[in-house]
Amino acid sequence: MTMRLGAFCVFALIGLIPGPLAAESVPASAPDWMAGAWIETKGEGWTDEFWTPMRGGIMIGAGRSGTGEALSSWESLRIERGTDGVLTFWGSPGWAKPVPFRMVSSTATEIVFANPAHDYPQRIHYWRDGKLLNAEISLADGSKSMRWTYSAMGGN
Repeated sequence: MTMRLGAFCVFALIGLIPGPLAAESVPASAPDWMAGAWIETKGEGWTDEFWTPMRGGIMIGAGRSGTGEALSSWESLRIERGTDGVLTFWGSPGWAKPVPFRMVSSTATEIVFANPAHDYPQRIHYWRDGKLLNAEISLADGSKSMRWTYSAMGGN
């Protein structure tokens, strides 16, 4: 085997080895900075959101909103790591079938999920600002956005 052919074979085989050889193949860290009990109040209106830390490849969440003592909506939430390593946000308002939103970007204090095929929302964005947890839903282009700024409930 010539030196050129040998080097070519080695580089070709390296390309077949699975693993984090490129930055995009490294799975994002779980957004454990979302874990806790969170509340936003605006006058008589309120929205709560609850998240467990990632364990067993899943973060479990729930949300509810209302005015005074009346509940107006609730949602089951989860963030799971897929078999491909990509985090996926699943949202299920009320008794609706869960809808997946794949992670498109993340940093140490921010994560964005998207599903451009969904009617609304198409983009889900969470980020920390000090002790606050922020959430925003919107269309893919950022229009028709709704935003929440949560404070820790009970000092979490």
